[in-house]
Amino acid sequence: MKTTKCPSFSITTASQLHDAIDRLLPLLRADAAHLPAARSLASAAAALPPSTLLSNRLLHLLSSHPASLPDALSLLSSIPNPDPCSYNTLIAALSRSPRHLASARALFDRMPHRDHFSWSAIVSAYSRHGQPLDALALYRRMQQEPGNAAAAADNEFTASSALAAATAARCARAGRELHCHVARRGIGAGDAVMWSALADMYAKCGRVDDARRVFDGMPVRDVVSWTAMVERYFDARRGGEGFRLFLDMLRTGGVRPNGFTYAGVLRACAELAAESLGRQVHGRMSKSSIGDSCFAESALLHMYSKCGDMESVVRVFEGLTEADMVSWTAMISGYAQNGQPEEALRYFDKFLTSGIRPDHVMFVGVLSACAHAGLVDKGLEVFHLIKDEYCIVHTADHYACVIDLLSRSGQFDRAEEMINKMTIKPNKFLWASLLGGCRIHKNVRLARQAAEALFEIEPENPATYVTLANIYASVGLFDEVEGVRKIMESKGITKMPASSWIEVGKRVHVFLVGDKSHPRAEEIYALLKKLYAKMREEGYVADTGFVLHDVEEEQKEHDIGYHSERLAVAFGIIASPKGAAIKVFKNLRICGDCHSAIKLVSQIAQRVIIIRDSNRFHHFKNGSCSCKDYW
Repeated sequence: MKTTKCPSFSITTASQLHDAIDRLLPLLRADAAHLPAARSLASAAAALPPSTLLSNRLLHLLSSHPASLPDALSLLSSIPNPDPCSYNTLIAALSRSPRHLASARALFDRMPHRDHFSWSAIVSAYSRHGQPLDALALYRRMQQEPGNAAAAADNEFTASSALAAATAARCARAGRELHCHVARRGIGAGDAVMWSALADMYAKCGRVDDARRVFDGMPVRDVVSWTAMVERYFDARRGGEGFRLFLDMLRTGGVRPNGFTYAGVLRACAELAAESLGRQVHGRMSKSSIGDSCFAESALLHMYSKCGDMESVVRVFEGLTEADMVSWTAMISGYAQNGQPEEALRYFDKFLTSGIRPDHVMFVGVLSACAHAGLVDKGLEVFHLIKDEYCIVHTADHYACVIDLLSRSGQFDRAEEMINKMTIKPNKFLWASLLGGCRIHKNVRLARQAAEALFEIEPENPATYVTLANIYASVGLFDEVEGVRKIMESKGITKMPASSWIEVGKRVHVFLVGDKSHPRAEEIYALLKKLYAKMREEGYVADTGFVLHDVEEEQKEHDIGYHSERLAVAFGIIASPKGAAIKVFKNLRICGDCHSAIKLVSQIAQRVIIIRDSNRFHHFKNGSCSCKDYW
């Protein structure tokens, strides 16, 4: 066993003690084994003339490691007249851990005089350790301090700590009061951190318009403040305003986007499937010096894969100076999501020769590929490899992928056995995967179990109720369907309306179920009528098991025949050049009958049709789908 050699010191003067502290401080921070040497310095100091400066330096040394905090407290009690710096050093050290927060507060309350550092340290500590309301109460107490103490302590440091507390508490009222207070006092008027904290507080409290007003009022706006404001719009699901602000940033000329800016915009393009805008951003990146930013490049890979363009993903990946873990993971996950699991596994094999050690996120992508391909044995092999070969602890997401794999393939006994043997608590993704497998194989018993677990975790999520109702409907249990619907009504839960959208001619066209509001609705419905006639000639029969209502069969066929994705595909055929690929995005999962129907449409219309639903991509071509009907 390796032992740590402690340095020895000969101390006879204050100068020698200062030098010894300088040498020992980084050693003690890194290893508590140097605590005896620190104690010997404290003993040596006792033989020197009393000095507050020396005492404070020793306090700083002894408070640098959690193991030496008792020694620091003992030293403080021995100092005849400790100054604010003495207390502040220990308060800051104790505040690092929630375990010592009560001790930090007791020390703070004992202080005869407090300065701005004292207040800032204790306010930020309470905010940081999940007690933001106590932090705000302390800030108000500071403002009521007698004499000039409050004025001296009330500066941009303490105000920033209080704003962080208001942000953590999601308390817009307290945040606005603080805003008015700092504006009246002129606190931090020229401080970029203060302005940023104000904008962040409003945005995180759901007041993005107020955050924008703060942003517009900033005396100086740098790339960090522009990027943060753009991200705030995206986080608030106000993508249009986020993109417009990004364009404003480009037009100003004085501020150039950096890798973080481009990464944030590309992530938004991915989430909104704004492929044409993403391509423009890519072009702008290529002309700038940001092209080699690992953040932006990884976001670019993610954007193209989320838009179903794996050819562009490969081009970007092969153009990288050096692929890192994030880039490899984006490639593997992209192929898995786009229904090309064989390519995902091929890239994983290539990755293993790169010399980079895989992490737990990488294995989520690999297991997902196995699940999409139905490669049960390969998936279980990879699952065991994670722990046995790479000593990585299995995460809840790893288990979720394996349950997805087993339940999709109908191996419910093995799935149940794994869930029962799990050493960690199953998460919502695991139960959702099990529920999805039950939907495929109409396993009502396990569907109920998975749904009950999901009701506990996220009782307001309509997807669970709808999927359970779909499973009941598929086996003709319409009384249970009605029971689920009544539960949803009693809880005020409404099903998210299904919508699909397609970009044609730089315009996004959105469709709902049975939608006739589009200017070319007459042409869309006429084309669908022709397509259905040809589909029936090919043997197509609508699978009305996906309709929840217990109604006549003819009505069921009508209900399912005009789902939003079918309308979007029909419009794509009409509005795009002959032979052009059609790309449709849907907010919910595609139903089984639409999947069968669009396979036939791709054959009849001789079009490549790409559908991205809430779960994955489906690439339809010549009557087949990339998922091989395994989804």
